[in-house]
Amino acid sequence: MPDLRNKTIVITGAAGGIGAAIARALGADGAHIVAADISLDAASKVADEIKAAGGSAAAVAVDVRDRASIRAMLEHAVATFGRLDVLFNNAGIAQTRPFLEITEEDWHRVTDVNALGVLIGMQEAIKIFRRQGGGGKLINTASIAGKQGYEPLAHYCASKFAVVAMTQAAARAFGKEGITANAFCPGVVATGMWKTIDQGFRDSGLTNRENEAFDTFAAGAVLGRPSRPDDLVGVARFLASADSDFMTGQSLLVDGGMVFV
Repeated sequence: MPDLRNKTIVITGAAGGIGAAIARALGADGAHIVAADISLDAASKVADEIKAAGGSAAAVAVDVRDRASIRAMLEHAVATFGRLDVLFNNAGIAQTRPFLEITEEDWHRVTDVNALGVLIGMQEAIKIFRRQGGGGKLINTASIAGKQGYEPLAHYCASKFAVVAMTQAAARAFGKEGITANAFCPGVVATGMWKTIDQGFRDSGLTNRENEAFDTFAAGAVLGRPSRPDDLVGVARFLASADSDFMTGQSLLVDGGMVFV
């Protein structure tokens, strides 16, 4: 088991789905968890669960589109637990729109959270890593949509391709300082986000029944089932630990065998 004891780990989008699963697991491993989400009440519930199980956690509200909000989140982590070791840029949203119907507003809504938020998060974390003397881990939630384009999710895919590109760019820029940047790419995961995507398919007239899009996409997994949030815990634990110290710039597919690249 990788040793995460006393590591300070900030996770955005920690109120549910993949983020909450990672927060609970790494908290059980002995890390100090800062559960961050746009909803402080929802983030606090996850932090309280970690503490009730004997772990160490705090909650903070964050809007990842806003630099001041991200800076305050990270400084809160340092003030509470003494330092910053790992940032999971996990917050994200999805929207289903047929390709010709994507508007400028749609584009900015999705990419401001999924791509700009990751850029700002990495920038502000790197400043703290440098202030601490160097070293640190950046871990970004990308997607199979960062490896292949899917219609009608073009703008969502573009945002996740951007996450993969920024992960590689940060790895090249800051590796000599001992700062690593990696990403993981989930597939079709049973979370609230996929309920939103599935509803969008129905609203666009592309599917007819509830879960039709989810079931159709998930059928492409060679391991024979959709992903669950807990399926991402192992790779998150690895990337947050010293076991991944000599790996950077990678985007690991953890999708049950949907995409091979």
